[in-house]
Amino acid sequence: MPPDASLPTMLRSPVDVLWNYHDMHHDPHPTDVGVGLGSHDLSVATCTATLYHQGLFPQIVFTGANAPTTISTFPRGEAVHYREHALSLNVPDSAILTETTARNTGENITRTRDLLTTHGMTPSSVTLISRPYQQRRAYATCRRLWPDVTVRCASQPATLDDYVASIGNTDRVISMLVGDTQRIWLYAERGHAIPQPVPDDVHNAYRELVAAGYTSRLIA
Repeated sequence: MPPDASLPTMLRSPVDVLWNYHDMHHDPHPTDVGVGLGSHDLSVATCTATLYHQGLFPQIVFTGANAPTTISTFPRGEAVHYREHALSLNVPDSAILTETTARNTGENITRTRDLLTTHGMTPSSVTLISRPYQQRRAYATCRRLWPDVTVRCASQPATLDDYVASIGNTDRVISMLVGDTQRIWLYAERGHAIPQPVPDDVHNAYRELVAAGYTSRLIA
């Protein structure tokens, strides 16, 4: 039986809270570079290509090696498959750089910065394109590791229900939301990211979903 792709009614409220929290709600604004953060979600590459065609940045970097969750989907690496998808959407090859070694968001940031430096580029602003629930963590990580750039975040526009349907696995999406929420304060405590405000309703939603068993993406 395929995984369920609909939200349980009893969990909708806490999932909505976390979904809205991780969206930075940044309006589109021109930046020097668009950085597509590798993951299992090809819509990151779609969104990056769309923003490029809208003239929001002249240069793209796709960054990502593989993780256990992506090796079967993107066997040649996340950045490589993202690049191929962007080319199929008529982004010129000359506008794309690929960083194929990063295995976490911190490495996505630092290795993109280093790659751009080797190509003689020192951007003052970047757009981070990610899964919707990765925006806040990506923002906080970039601010910590690349503090001299202005950071904006973007994702492929989608409602929560549409996103869950596109992934095809409700448990996976909820577990990722819960895991990314924990990482907001945990990574700040460990010095990997800047601190972010965590309202009471976010803490409460997080605890409710942990109690419901969505713990597979938590860090011990």
